[in-house]
Amino acid sequence: MATSTVNFRVVEDWEKQPDHLQHEDVAAVATDSQGRVYLHTRHADRVIVYDSDGNFLNAWGDGVFGNAHGITIGPDDSVYCTDNRDHVVRKFTPEGQLLLTLGTPGVKSDTGYDTTGKPAVHHNETVARAAGPFNSCTNMAISPNGDLYVADGYGNARVHRFAADGTLKQSWGEVGTAAGQFHLPHGIWCDPDGRVLVCDRENDRIQVFSPDGKYLEQWTDVLRPCAITVGPDGLVYVAELWRPVQAGQGSFVHGQAAEDMPGRVSVYDLSGGLITRWGADGDNRCAPGNFIAPHGICVDGEGSVYVAEVTGTYGVRAGRVGAECAGHQIQKFVRV
Repeated sequence: MATSTVNFRVVEDWEKQPDHLQHEDVAAVATDSQGRVYLHTRHADRVIVYDSDGNFLNAWGDGVFGNAHGITIGPDDSVYCTDNRDHVVRKFTPEGQLLLTLGTPGVKSDTGYDTTGKPAVHHNETVARAAGPFNSCTNMAISPNGDLYVADGYGNARVHRFAADGTLKQSWGEVGTAAGQFHLPHGIWCDPDGRVLVCDRENDRIQVFSPDGKYLEQWTDVLRPCAITVGPDGLVYVAELWRPVQAGQGSFVHGQAAEDMPGRVSVYDLSGGLITRWGADGDNRCAPGNFIAPHGICVDGEGSVYVAEVTGTYGVRAGRVGAECAGHQIQKFVRV
C-alpha cells in the first residue's frame, strides 16, 4: 500500500498554446537548466518551448520528424529527440540546430517486426529477433559519465549504449519475459549511480541494469510503464499507460485485462518502493489532474512534475474518449 510522503496538485490550463501551434498529442516533455519546458508534439510534429508558467517562447522542428516520441535534455541543455518512425535519435541545440544523428533516417534494422496483422497482445509480439540500432526506437537517457542509452522498443527488444560522440559501445536484450528480455522497452533513465532503469512496457515491469547491461532487479508494481525519470529529490517518477479491456492491449506477463485499468503516475524510491501514485480514475479521465494516456514525464529543478499524454492517438482517434477530451495533453503538477 502506498504511503504518501509527497503530494501534488494540478496547475489547470498550464499551456498557453498559440493558435498556430495546435497539436493532437504531447508525446514527451523535458525541462532544461533554465526551467524551460520542451514539448515534443505530434500532429503536427515539432518541439514547442514554454517557460515554467506555460508562456510560449519558441518552436522548431517543422518538417524534421517522422513521428515525435521521446525528448531528453542533456546537462549542457542539448536536446535529444527520439523519432520512432524515422528510426533515429537527433541531437539539437536549444534553438533547434541539428548537431548529431544516431541512426539513418528511414532505415530500420531487420527484426521481423510487422504491424499489418491484428495482434493477440501487442504488435511487439511479431519481433522475431533482436538486432542492432534501430527499429522504431522510443526514448533516450544520459548517464552520469555522458554515455547515451537508447531504448529500441516497438520494433526491437534491445537497449543500445553509445559514447557521447555517437559511437556504438554495446547492445543488450532479447525478446521475451525472462530477466534481461523485453517486450517493448519504452522509457529509459539513468540514476545518479549510473544504473539503467528500463520501462519494459508490455511486460508490466521496470528492469534495472548496471551501466554495462548486467541485470540487477525488476520492479513489478507498475502498469504499462511508458516513461521514467529520477527527480532532483532522488525519487523515481513513472508515467503509466491506460490498459483497456480490449484485444491487442494485453500484457505478456498478465494476459488480457479483466477490467479497465486507467492511466496513472507512480513515484518510487530508488529501491523500487512505492511512495505515492495518482490518477487511475476511469470515470473522470478528462478531469484536470487525471489521465487518459500518460506517455512522457519529467521533473523540473523545483520539483514540479510535467506529464505528457498521447490523447489524440491513443484516445480520440482510437475511439476510447470523445473529442471533448482532445485538449487533455500536458499537465503540470506542483508540490503541496
